[in-house]
This record gives sequence, structure tokens and C-alpha cells, in this order.
Amino acid sequence: MRGFLELSRDQRIFEIGGVKLGGKLGELPTVLCGSIFYHKHKIVADPIKGVFDRVEAERLLVQQDEWADKTGNPCMVDVVGESSEALAKYLDFVAGVTDAPILLNGLTAEIRVGALRYAAEAGLLDRVIYTSINYAVRREELELIRELGLEAALIQTFNPRNPMPRGSLSMLSGENGLLTLSEKYGITKPLLLPPVLDVPSIGLAAEAIRLLKEEVGLPTGAAPCGVVGYWKKAREGGRYRKALCSASALALIQASGADFVIYGSIRKAPDVFPVCAMVDAIIAYTARMWGVRPLTRSHPLYKYLPDRL
Repeated sequence: MRGFLELSRDQRIFEIGGVKLGGKLGELPTVLCGSIFYHKHKIVADPIKGVFDRVEAERLLVQQDEWADKTGNPCMVDVVGESSEALAKYLDFVAGVTDAPILLNGLTAEIRVGALRYAAEAGLLDRVIYTSINYAVRREELELIRELGLEAALIQTFNPRNPMPRGSLSMLSGENGLLTLSEKYGITKPLLLPPVLDVPSIGLAAEAIRLLKEEVGLPTGAAPCGVVGYWKKAREGGRYRKALCSASALALIQASGADFVIYGSIRKAPDVFPVCAMVDAIIAYTARMWGVRPLTRSHPLYKYLPDRL
């Protein structure tokens, strides 16, 4: 960990919807992001019209907020929609229940564009993170982002020609790189997301996080838990083995310097937040040996380790 604390490049910190992301390892807690209304989510009755169980959805959102408050790990909500109509309804509902930043995540460009227009009309742009800008981004998406003045977007660094960490870096750099493109269209708060394609590639994502923060200095995260859920060896052991495998993946990603983690279904908040809070507290406690201290008193170092600290 010492080597990572000695990154030569300054690490930028962005504030989105009242939540800060970025900085050196040990300065800010990992921001944890749960997904809701995703494909086949049981609380969704009609994914096209956006009909869902409002009572259960509110319970899940409040539960994540409560765990964020208990642990000191801020949260975001990954809101997934299968139509513009549905995604707009989801955005409106989520914004009324929680103050957390919202990842606007539609399955197609058409869905995202329609929902982004609604977000602008509803005055939600300061809380919205467009999900996402990637190698297949369409011009109409970028033009609307610039037209509306949206500042924050998730930039997926997946390189279809090179899945290694250096491939992620190459997607950002150069005249036609995704960072150059996003800046051209007004994105001033880019969040980087290297790919996790399977369980072994969690290690590649961890290394990509280190590389991207060293070379670019922007907030960077990963989504390591989904592939664990599909891994046969984890499923064979039941819920507890799968939870242990997910916890290991989360710890590895956090120790690599991740500023945020998209952890999967929001229902997992009671399992995810305590694990990540403990890891963040340990990292921050160790980082003090090299002069790095938390930038907030609500850090898990103070909320989740013994009172004597």
C-alpha cells in the first residue's frame, strides 16, 4: 500500500450531489453504489411503463442511506431503465426519497437521451451522473450532454482490442480518446470505470485503477461483484460463500485505490457497507504512517473503529 500512497500525480476530488469522490488512498471513504430497477429486479412489475413496488423501492433506498450514515461510506444509486418512460419515472421517485447522487443508466442511447431530457426539466442535473460514455457512445448523446450542461459522467474504459490495464489507459488518451471527447462536450467531472469481465479480471481492474490514478489522477472505481455472483464455484457454496467471495473482491478493489464501487443489487447494502467500512478504516489508519489523513470526520476510521481512535 505504501507505493500507492506515493502516487506522483495529484489526485483530483469531485463533488457531485453533495458527495465527494477521489483523492489519495485514505483521504476519503469509498463511495458505494447500489443498483435498482435493473433487468428482472423483482420489485419491477412492468419495465417498459415503469410500474414498480413503491413501498419496497423506498425501503431499499432508505436502507442504503441508513447504512451510509452508520458507516461513513457515502452512497450513490445506479438507476437502470428499460425505456425512457420507465427511467424518467424511476429518476423522479429516487430523487424524492434520497439525496444521493444518481447514475442515469439506460440500456440504450435512446433510453438515456430521453431520460436525460427529463432530468434536466426536473432540475436533477446537479445530482446526475450519465452512465455511460464508452467506445460505442453516440454523437446525439454527447451533443445533448453539451446542450443541457451536464457535468458528470461515468467513462467506461473497456478496450475491445486490449482488455489489459494499458488498454484502458489507451482508451482515454490521444486526440480521439474518451477523456478528450468528454471534455469537448462539457464533462468536467469524469469518473473512470475499468472493466471487470470475469472473476480473474478483478485483478486486472485493480491494476487498472492504480494505473489510471497514477497516469490521469481522476476518481476511478469498479464493479467487481456481479461476476462473483455468476461464478459457479461461489454459487455452489450457498449465500455465505458467495458473500465471502464478494467481500474479498471488494477488499482487493478498495486496496487498489478505488474511489467508488458499484456493488450490484441495492438489497446487498447491509452486507456490503460494513465490509467496505472496515477496509476503509484499516487503510486510513495505515495511511497515517505516511502523513495521509482523512479529509472528513465522518470517515469510517472514526465511525467504525474503536472510540479510542
